[in-house]
Amino acid sequence: MTSPPASLRVLINAVHSKSGGGLTYLRNVLPLLACQMDVHVAIQADQEADVRPVCEATAGLTLHVLPVRGKLATVLAQEQLSVPLLARRIGARVVFSPANYGPILGPPTVILLRNAFEVTELDPRPAKRLYWWAVKRLTWACFRTCRRAMVVSAHAGRTFLRVFGLPEDSRLSVVHHGIGPIFHPPETDAARLPGRLLAVSDVYVQKNFETLLRAVARLVPDHPELRLDIAGRELDPDYAASLRGLAAELGIAGRIAFLGGQSPEQVAELYRRASVFVFPSLVETFGNPLVEAMASGLPVVCSDAAAMPEVTGGAALLARPGDDAHLAEQIGRLLNDAGLWREVSDRGLARAACFSWERTAERVAAVLGEAAKD
Repeated sequence: MTSPPASLRVLINAVHSKSGGGLTYLRNVLPLLACQMDVHVAIQADQEADVRPVCEATAGLTLHVLPVRGKLATVLAQEQLSVPLLARRIGARVVFSPANYGPILGPPTVILLRNAFEVTELDPRPAKRLYWWAVKRLTWACFRTCRRAMVVSAHAGRTFLRVFGLPEDSRLSVVHHGIGPIFHPPETDAARLPGRLLAVSDVYVQKNFETLLRAVARLVPDHPELRLDIAGRELDPDYAASLRGLAAELGIAGRIAFLGGQSPEQVAELYRRASVFVFPSLVETFGNPLVEAMASGLPVVCSDAAAMPEVTGGAALLARPGDDAHLAEQIGRLLNDAGLWREVSDRGLARAACFSWERTAERVAAVLGEAAKD
């Protein structure tokens, strides 16, 4: 890929980046893109507190604040009307949407395919199935009209093509996420709490926390000090309630702490205090917490599924998806074997060094430059 011209004006359509990984992506990628091109950013007013500090601290970033629209449908309508008009008014040659959705009309668009469409096979609830049906239809419309598309892993690209019944598509580029400098090991392993397991993820059904809770229950007889912290927003209240009920049923409720949403700095400290990071998810297009944990020197146990083997690259212990006995066995290996713990920690640190936001931004800029030239 060739480098984009420094004069290239790009509008970042960030109206969907309101929390979690979307905000992490903006905070890290925007300043780096601004070093390579003329970057304008469109957000809604309810995102301003999170995004404006980044723009004000970075030369070359221009912020455009659109009115708040509370419902997803009105956000999408604004995206299809206000964002293209803004792009034309400022003379943007490309509109980049770091989400599955982007303007269908207007200047050339680039989208970032992040959603894991296998979720529709995991959640039988009619309302959730309807939601994911709508997401797929809208994603399909945006993909058909975009100039270029990025996926965050090779697995995500293959899955997208399979779900939509498409052949190979030259518009797709794999661009992995990066890792920030706040994620690093503690000064000494003595800072780590014995028997402290950590899971970092927003709480919804595909994260498969029920398997982790059952694995914890299996481990408790041999590890009476065992505790599990779950850091993430409860995006699916019904599912979160079912997890609390399961923990009580298993007799481990007092060992499980649902910490809710945490700041990046708080999460970084959790990585430095824990003994083992567990990621039992069934569906992931990338999995930022995997890289964050590895960069923090925290040994990882994750599902042998989706993009997780690709991201960890042989640096984690893999467990059979949904198999609580095997998950408990893999966690127990790290708790019981200090030599293996150190080996997996060192492999994770080496693997995490393969990811950086600088590398991500370079790839993104190259894709945007190609879209502007086509």
